Amino acid sequence: ALRSQTLSEEERQEGGASLVASTLDAEADSASAEGLWELPVEPAERRPECSRCSRPQKVCLCPFLPVHPLHISTHLYIIQHPAEENKVLRTVPLLAACLPQDKCKVKIGRRFSEERDVELSTVCRKSSTLILYPGAEATDLEEFILDSPVYPSTIIIIDGTWSQAKDIFYKNSLFRLPKQVQLKTNISSQYVIRMQPTNRCLSTLECAAVALSILEKNNHIQETLLRPLQALCSFQLQHGAQIRLSKEYLLKNGLYPKPMPRNKRKLRKMELLMNSVKI
Repeated sequence: ALRSQTLSEEERQEGGASLVASTLDAEADSASAEGLWELPVEPAERRPECSRCSRPQKVCLCPFLPVHPLHISTHLYIIQHPAEENKVLRTVPLLAACLPQDKCKVKIGRRFSEERDVELSTVCRKSSTLILYPGAEATDLEEFILDSPVYPSTIIIIDGTWSQAKDIFYKNSLFRLPKQVQLKTNISSQYVIRMQPTNRCLSTLECAAVALSILEKNNHIQETLLRPLQALCSFQLQHGAQIRLSKEYLLKNGLYPKPMPRNKRKLRKMELLMNSVKI
């Protein structure tokens, strides 16, 4: 009994000593953590960018841009969703680098109004302004210019994912003032390093290339604007990027890696893609 009592007292002492040691260790760790917070934070250095194509200088695409900006009469307005502004593989900087500054303007935001943007409001109210957005109410661009009494001088294109573009188009009443047009083309997107909903979906640069070639009646414009995009994709594929097949193709061939959505609206969209029905 005396021995067990002695052992229990020793255990209590050891336990107390362990508790004190744990407390001291915790205090030391806390002090160390506080010391870390006080250390100066060094900002991450961005790679130097080319002032013309906005690409890192080591992978500059200027050799694939026209020596001089293309001569066009059409004014192009790009309405860019804020999420697109900082994406590495965005196409709008390449598009802007090919065109005169006074002919290509990029406006970033989700919501636009007459009070916030008088210039854009004025442009949208002109009868010679078009907005490129597909839908049941949209007219084929080539057919429209044949029948229109006023030849278009300005075209607006929304830059973003399909859901972002839809949000911008329907929640800004200004964008329903111009005539709505769409492209009826059989070409497949060459922007193969980014997944598209369907095989017929085009990037912002490709839409602008096709639209401007139609409005300017010059196929050379399309070839020139697509050249830097082709170079961008080629470079990325050579350095580890993979070809991103469209969601439509993956669904049709049973290759879609994610489970089908439970939401009925999203599930219906998936079914439409599988059946090649326009959304």
